Amino acid sequence: MRTTAAAGALDGLVIADFGRVLAGPYATMLLADLGAQVVKIERPGAGDDTRSWGPPFAGGQATYFQSVNRNKRSRALDLRDADGLAEARRLAERADVVVENFLPGTMDRLGLGYEAVAAANPGVVYCSITGFGGHNDLPGYDLLVQAVGGLMSITGPGPGQPTKVGVALVDIITGLHAAVGVLAALRHRDRTGDGQRVEVNLLSSLLSALANQASGYVGAGVVPQAMGNRHPSIAPYELFDTADRALVLAVGNDRQFGSLVHALGAPELADDPRFARNTDRVAHREELVGRLTGLLAADTAEGWFTRLTAVGVPCGPLNDLADAFALAERLGLDPVVEVDNPRREAPVRQVANPIRLSATPPRYRCAPPGLDEPAP
Repeated sequence: MRTTAAAGALDGLVIADFGRVLAGPYATMLLADLGAQVVKIERPGAGDDTRSWGPPFAGGQATYFQSVNRNKRSRALDLRDADGLAEARRLAERADVVVENFLPGTMDRLGLGYEAVAAANPGVVYCSITGFGGHNDLPGYDLLVQAVGGLMSITGPGPGQPTKVGVALVDIITGLHAAVGVLAALRHRDRTGDGQRVEVNLLSSLLSALANQASGYVGAGVVPQAMGNRHPSIAPYELFDTADRALVLAVGNDRQFGSLVHALGAPELADDPRFARNTDRVAHREELVGRLTGLLAADTAEGWFTRLTAVGVPCGPLNDLADAFALAERLGLDPVVEVDNPRREAPVRQVANPIRLSATPPRYRCAPPGLDEPAP
């Protein structure tokens, strides 16, 4: 039977969310957008740490908290109190999914670990998110993992100038891995009736997400270094100055390079033995960058964007976030949604879920909750 557009893909699924800050809450929000009922367990009085992470604030709430907690209800429970702990156990024992990101061993000491919950709830999918794996009690802070996991060593203007990414990217990647793991475990449960434990950690998620850079080390023993905005294996693939602001060129093959230099009025560069093939361009990057910089000074970034895109050259101006959202609007991506807020008349403006489903699209049932606030 075809599912109606009004239904969520995960309708009827109950998630006990013991996650805090970012990785766990991001994973559970994605699942909530797809229809799951998420109960967020928070500390009485204070709640999730991100409730106080501001400015900026909107409507009295930290926008950090708002970014990963819509479509949830909040339940304030003191897990050090017998009554609060008993309620948390009852919730975990009836949930389809439990998500937690406490230090390893914490949930076990509370009687909320996987073995204890699974004994009463054999079908439970129990997702543990840690910084460095289940047997290490190192704190899992995104900045720390960016440093020890190698990301900062390849990010920044150049060697010896390590730079963090401008958002807690490792947390987000780990949250995505957690959501994929939960969905895979639920599919297994659909077939067999059996739950299982899902484990993800920040360090392993980062190493996987380093993709070609990590593969270059594992497969060829190459330890990469920071190259600013350049790519170790492709050229031209970086920022260039124009008559007004910076423009990115992301030329991925020889055909695109030919189109680029023809549009720039220098077709002879396509036949120059220093630049004819990508490997040649990488080897002679400095000479190439010098030639292209001089040519690009003849027009604005927006002008080149229009002209080069028309001939199939991947490029774009350097945007700030306001520009980026405006571009997404122009492209019809509807990047912003207004979510009903039962606590006040004005809806909460939020970034839309990027997943598009033709039959069971994401839904925005309620704004991020106040502390200990039930779902409307």
